Amino acid sequence: MVTLYDTTLRDGTQREGLSLSVDDKLRIAMRLDDLGVHYIEGGFPGSNPKDSEFFERARDLKLETAVISAFGATCRKGVAAADDEGLRALLETGCEALCVFGKAWDLHVTETLHAALEENVRMVRDTVEHLKAAGRTVFFDAEHFFDGYAANAAYALEVCRAAATAGADAVVLCDTNGGTLPHVVAKVVREMAEALPGVTLGIHAHNDNACAVANSLVAVDAGCTHVQGTANGYGERAGNADLFSIVPALVIKMGRECISAEQLKLLTEVSHFVAETANIAPDTHQPYVGASAFAHKGGVHASAAARLPEAYEHVDPAAVGNFARVVVSELAGRASLTMKAAELGIDLSADQATVARVLDGIKELEHRGYSFETADASLEVMLKKEIGTYERFFTLESFRCLMEKREDGRVMTEATIKVHVGGHRYIATAEGNGPVNALDGALRLAIGRFYPALTDIELTDFKVRVLDEKKGTGAVTRVLIESGDGEKSWGTVGVSENIIEASWEALVDAVEYGLAHPRTAAE
Repeated sequence: MVTLYDTTLRDGTQREGLSLSVDDKLRIAMRLDDLGVHYIEGGFPGSNPKDSEFFERARDLKLETAVISAFGATCRKGVAAADDEGLRALLETGCEALCVFGKAWDLHVTETLHAALEENVRMVRDTVEHLKAAGRTVFFDAEHFFDGYAANAAYALEVCRAAATAGADAVVLCDTNGGTLPHVVAKVVREMAEALPGVTLGIHAHNDNACAVANSLVAVDAGCTHVQGTANGYGERAGNADLFSIVPALVIKMGRECISAEQLKLLTEVSHFVAETANIAPDTHQPYVGASAFAHKGGVHASAAARLPEAYEHVDPAAVGNFARVVVSELAGRASLTMKAAELGIDLSADQATVARVLDGIKELEHRGYSFETADASLEVMLKKEIGTYERFFTLESFRCLMEKREDGRVMTEATIKVHVGGHRYIATAEGNGPVNALDGALRLAIGRFYPALTDIELTDFKVRVLDEKKGTGAVTRVLIESGDGEKSWGTVGVSENIIEASWEALVDAVEYGLAHPRTAAE
């Protein structure tokens, strides 16, 4: 059995630009519990009001699997464990599990703590004994262990032995600087397992050399049964070990008892939930849970994957709550396009002439600068136009945009649009903080009375890429727009030498796709 210890709410929040409210932390804790994580480290009690509030409110959480853990340091130099304020704060959280860190590198003891080596051992031993005497589960994080072991193996072992002898439920070997390579981790863990027989060993890896997941897995193979990490690998510098890559590898590839197969199917959902709660865009290329993790782009590859997916996918996407998809591009073949159309609800299997025509059109459009990899909605619109099922919601007569820089320095954009809808001609004008914002406002004023579902559609992201910088201001521009209605999201694309025209093209596709696929609640 491998025990999972999640430290997203403490170590993960040390990522630059990541901040979680107390409510955010409580919601994430609930989802990690759904996933089957065994321990959730909530923070460093006493270090800030937010963590103190979290531990107070976490007492009311109804958790099925997880145990909330509090994190702190060993007692201070020259202070008895029973008199240490930090340890008192740990105990006052009421947490059943506590994790304390102590120095395992002699350099840190003498140069950072300015303590004698023997005093550091005393601090570790007394801390663990004191917390165990209070009836708590105690994990000891041997900070900078691998660097310490390389510099003075005997002392690093002495520190860990002191924690184990004092009753630590797991001695966690930390690669705090994140620079140790997997073959070294495997060798050291085996040596520690031999030196400390019967002691539960854990691994806590950082990703500074891109080996955190690998180091965690080889540590388990070498004898660790306690693994620490964070959701999506969030953490300081280059991040921590990504539990959402470690867990499926343990369960599917290494056959280790960890979480259930049903819980594993929640992996992608929980990963994205944590990302969205942290206000970080999910990494589309993240292993196992990324939107592109099982995306097939090459035509021959995609066609073969459709016939024999197990030959082209290292795990079943459904096992981790993800799904395979076909990415249509200039590399696509007929099978790829047919498969992609089927994903979009369009059956082209009996119309190979249309498939060939559309495929030629896609290749020409991508040569001109279009990219449909993240613009499924524009691809669907194009396919429906080709097969004659496209529903036009309005017809453009013209639009114009005016920009005005005012005396007070403010810049305003005004857009006027003339459209035909419902057999009538409408003219609408709107202001915005840019041409796309103004055009969007004018279009909504013009057609909103006919299509109430338009109020649900929001433009959530806008990206511009200049495709040929050498042409200067005459370069072709690609605009990608991401839209959503609170239930789903979709991407659209426009290309032109005129950035406003490209934006309009992507905007129209976004609106018409949204109107053709209204929210369930609006149907």
